[in-house]
Amino acid sequence: MGLVYIAPWLLGFLLLQLYPFLSSLFYSFTDYQFFNEPSFVGLKNYIKLFTTDPEFYNSLKVTIVYTLYTVPGKLMMALFIAVLLNKNIKRIGLIRTIYYLPSLFGGSVAVAILWKLLFMDDGAINNILLTLHLPKVQWLGNSSTALMTICLLEIWQFGSSMVMFLAALKQVPASLYEAASLDGAGKVKSFFHITLPQISPIIFFNIIMQTITALQNFTSSFVVTGGGPNKGTYVLGMKLYTDAFTYFKMGYASATSWVIFGLILVVTLLLFRFSSGKVYYEDGGDF
Repeated sequence: MGLVYIAPWLLGFLLLQLYPFLSSLFYSFTDYQFFNEPSFVGLKNYIKLFTTDPEFYNSLKVTIVYTLYTVPGKLMMALFIAVLLNKNIKRIGLIRTIYYLPSLFGGSVAVAILWKLLFMDDGAINNILLTLHLPKVQWLGNSSTALMTICLLEIWQFGSSMVMFLAALKQVPASLYEAASLDGAGKVKSFFHITLPQISPIIFFNIIMQTITALQNFTSSFVVTGGGPNKGTYVLGMKLYTDAFTYFKMGYASATSWVIFGLILVVTLLLFRFSSGKVYYEDGGDF
């Protein structure tokens, strides 16, 4: 009966996740042009990717820079807002919901289009700058500002991390703050010596999840900038999509997808291995 109950999920996992996962691994070793039968070529796709494809290293660089901007920015914003919302004030539930709303639309095409309209040359942001007698900025016409613009889109959608931080803050014993207050510790010192150590498991979890999400970014780059200008926002997800659905090089795109998977795996293992300090739990155990 247990298998009967989990059958819908199990079928979905086998057909929509495991099968594509393994088939993409097979296709990555083939010359597969979508309309032709795949022919085995061994490591040729991977060798070409690392040796003769200049777009790959540019995409890798853009992806890493994007990740380095968005992950710390998103987590700092989420933690800051969570601390502010960890108060017992009137209508705090409504306020928390409002802050969470952007994340409900996270990764959607509609939000990316809205972001593009806001940051166009004649968009709302530049109109505000002109009203304040400040010069217009080519948010989407310059490589560096275009990348920062899509980074801001990701940072703005901090709701999911904020909710987890808020839940963790609720679990910090009030007695610890009372004891610190009696010892003369202020709010800043209590935050760094009590709050952060107590919520460290959630901080670590959010770092892992947001890093994985950032390394797989595609929607914002595709919709807002199309990978431009001058490939300045051409993340690995954009390269994978272009190779697969513009040039129909399915085998080559599959190799790119496995490189992304390998990058995520390596970064995740490094975070586990070299994360600063230990992650402590309330019972005294460490992670």
